[in-house]
Amino acid sequence: MRTDFSPSAASARDFYRLLTAVVVPRPIAWVSSVSPDGVDNLAPHSFFTVASTNPPIVQFTSVGEKDSLRNITASGEFVVNLAPVSLLEEINATGTNFPPEVSEFDAVGLAREPSVTVRAPRVKESPAVLECRLHSVLPMGDSTLVFGEVTHAAVSDSVLDGGHPRIDLLEPLARLGLDEWGILGDIRDLSRIRLKDWPGHFRPAL
Repeated sequence: MRTDFSPSAASARDFYRLLTAVVVPRPIAWVSSVSPDGVDNLAPHSFFTVASTNPPIVQFTSVGEKDSLRNITASGEFVVNLAPVSLLEEINATGTNFPPEVSEFDAVGLAREPSVTVRAPRVKESPAVLECRLHSVLPMGDSTLVFGEVTHAAVSDSVLDGGHPRIDLLEPLARLGLDEWGILGDIRDLSRIRLKDWPGHFRPAL
């Protein structure tokens, strides 16, 4: 048995809650930006992914027109700060709808760190950051997809194994449904199977 849900029959809010409950876990883009008036903004966005590897482009979605979107379209730059478990309370608090003249850095009590290639500050307490220049925006329904080309990355030495960030040390948060947040459970290593190693090895039809 299954229960069917139709976007045309449900309210937009109810179907949004369904989508965010089944498209899980979702990584969090903890985005810092600067307003035209010089106010530093910081907000979590849970529709976030890598859009391209060459050039390196990341993408997050602004549901509605939020301060992050207005600041980024005006300045052409932003920073994605990794959202770690240790900062759950602060990350959640930066999702509060403060007015544009209030900096979430100050309201929540987070330290700023200067970026190398953009004006927007980094979250000093975040173990990994991606500085980005705006590549493009794509309006889609009630949302806007924001694409940023990564101009610089910085990772804390404390989470590196050689030159590779260790997932167990990064401890990233994920968003789930409703007010639920996720953390890493058991981590499994499993290599992708190459075709030549597949049992019986496929051969092209003649």
